Amino acid sequence: METNHLDTDTFDEDQSLQVIHEMIQVSRKRLKYDGVFFIIWGWVNFITFFLEYLSNVVVHTYQMTLIKRDINIILPVMGVILTVFYIYRKNRKTTTYIGRLLRYVWISLFFSLVLVNLIQFNVLHKLVFELQNPVFMVFFAFAIVVTGGFLKYKMIVAGGIIFALLAYISSYLALPEQLLMESIAWLVAFIIPGHILYSQRKS
Repeated sequence: METNHLDTDTFDEDQSLQVIHEMIQVSRKRLKYDGVFFIIWGWVNFITFFLEYLSNVVVHTYQMTLIKRDINIILPVMGVILTVFYIYRKNRKTTTYIGRLLRYVWISLFFSLVLVNLIQFNVLHKLVFELQNPVFMVFFAFAIVVTGGFLKYKMIVAGGIIFALLAYISSYLALPEQLLMESIAWLVAFIIPGHILYSQRKS
């Protein structure tokens, strides 16, 4: 008996575009669930950088310094725990191809930031935070734009573009003002889109 197989030669351009469209739609639905990650890391980074900004422009006591230090430790730990929890729940479902691509984008971003620090230290023999912050922001802006582009979310693409513009503005500012710009960038590019996506996940 003859067995039917999928003939890839008859898989024309229209069918390919339809498959890609369906992949994007599935991934966009998945991102409505993953909007939680935008919220988690948006708030973690916003609070961290805004507190660093305040500590540079406002007179504070030693006790306040200890509180800020504890917050800077607790928030990332909580972010990692929540991220692992949601990734575990997500892995129980089918992972989309675009979802895997985006995971590689963000993992690559992490290692790129580490390499930037190593290169900067090797060349300058010190870490120049006035240079580091804008450069890091550019890397994040790129990852955000790529994420929005893959998933066809103009809101995320716009957030990434604003992130990049704030990175450029930061290069003209002193470190405290850079920290303020970066906290605003996380608010615009992560927190606001994250909450909007989360509110729409059931629609």
